[in-house]
Amino acid sequence: EVTNASETPMPFGLGFHPAFAWPLPGAGRAEHQITLANGAAPELARLVDGYLTPERIASPFSGGTLALHPDLFEADAMIFPAGAGDALTYGAAGSNAPVLHFTFHNTPNLGIWTKPGAPFVCIEPWHGMAARAGDGPEIADRPQTTLLTPGDTARFGYSHRRTGPALDPAVICSTHHEITSDSDSAAVCRIRSGEPAADAKFYF
Repeated sequence: EVTNASETPMPFGLGFHPAFAWPLPGAGRAEHQITLANGAAPELARLVDGYLTPERIASPFSGGTLALHPDLFEADAMIFPAGAGDALTYGAAGSNAPVLHFTFHNTPNLGIWTKPGAPFVCIEPWHGMAARAGDGPEIADRPQTTLLTPGDTARFGYSHRRTGPALDPAVICSTHHEITSDSDSAAVCRIRSGEPAADAKFYF
């Protein structure tokens, strides 16, 4: 949760940035997939020089499923501004790898990213995105920015549970979460996490 402890409105954006093993342990050469619980095919947005472009690209999801391939990330992160829903799974079809089941709270934007050649994929629920190309740097002007009035609290979260083989969670997941604000307001941020075993919960 994020609380504005100042006397002035506070604009901010918040994102979770967990990374998960790709390939998953036990997956071998099996195709890895991200599947949206809502079965949607949300439009794709891209960044150019760090700015969100206005163009929307046909969805790489088909029937709610995205087959992961390194080529998808040649143009940096895949960003889905809307329509990805509040739940998804990540796994490797037809393998003995674990399957991760995610639920999201108050994070309408989804980013999926990997660094070329890296052994991980980031599945990132956000509330707030990069500045639009042609706009200024003010966070208040960015898409999906939250404007928190003095004394108010906003809550965000995601959780995931694992099905399949029991493995050391550190082999599967690492996490990083951040809040971005250019306001002089004071923010109080708390993170609550469950034991990083078969189930984990992260709330801001």
